[in-house]
Amino acid sequence: METNIQKAIKTSYLSIAGNALLAIVKGITGVFGNSYALIADAIESTTDVFSSLLVLLGLKYSSKPPDENHPYGHGKAEPLITFAVVGFLVISATIIAYESIKHIRTPHQAPESYTLIVLAVIIVIKELFYRFVSRKSDETQSTSLKADAWHHRSDAITSLMAFIGISIAIFMGEGYENADDWAALLASGFILYNAYLILRPALGEVMDEHVHDEMIATIRNLSHEVPGVIETEKCFVRKTGMTFLVDLHITVDGTRTVKDGHEIAHNVKDLLLKEMPEIADVLIHVEPDGLQDGSM
Repeated sequence: METNIQKAIKTSYLSIAGNALLAIVKGITGVFGNSYALIADAIESTTDVFSSLLVLLGLKYSSKPPDENHPYGHGKAEPLITFAVVGFLVISATIIAYESIKHIRTPHQAPESYTLIVLAVIIVIKELFYRFVSRKSDETQSTSLKADAWHHRSDAITSLMAFIGISIAIFMGEGYENADDWAALLASGFILYNAYLILRPALGEVMDEHVHDEMIATIRNLSHEVPGVIETEKCFVRKTGMTFLVDLHITVDGTRTVKDGHEIAHNVKDLLLKEMPEIADVLIHVEPDGLQDGSM
């Protein structure tokens, strides 16, 4: 059976190939079709290639097993790679905005009408890429893959803006030649907004933000199925790469032996790891019944 990391890496390879091919098509069409909006789109797709390469490297590194220097594994590398991907988005948006303003101030001919056909095809392809990569990121719990998916969505948005701008330039005629440049400028704003949407969850992952209520509820329910568990108290979940680390406090009968408590804790851990394969490890603290947590 294909593992999450294998799925994520395969998806990343597809992103790289797709972005490279589309960047070439956009660049050639933009140059010969006299459309800076398409050239700007090609610039973003080119940065997407490099960001997808970063994602690929991050996925491979974050999947390395724990070692002496990294006892919790290397999963935190994934959100760090996401920060780099966001950096590529910001850089591409800045370049597009700068060049758009420069072209707006420079008189030029309207784009060729065939650029609309190319853009329509690109918009459909990019949206399909977004949905595919986004679904894979949900399946694998990969933050960097989610960022890569949003790259495809931002690319589809810039292509849509270019389509609208070129349509205005072509059909409105003289005086509207720079409409596609304004479209590229508007698209740069969308790209920056998408960069924020990508950055926010990655930052939360690095800071171990509490966003796993549904998973915690499942952990508590499963734990109560284990004989000897009276109650669950504290339960903390943190994400590392495409897996999760769990800290759980359980309450057992205070008259039972240390050995009994140890066995109950192991049974809880074994059940959680079996029923929830996304969990990499569980650390369980045993509390005797009647002793309130934190009283010692």
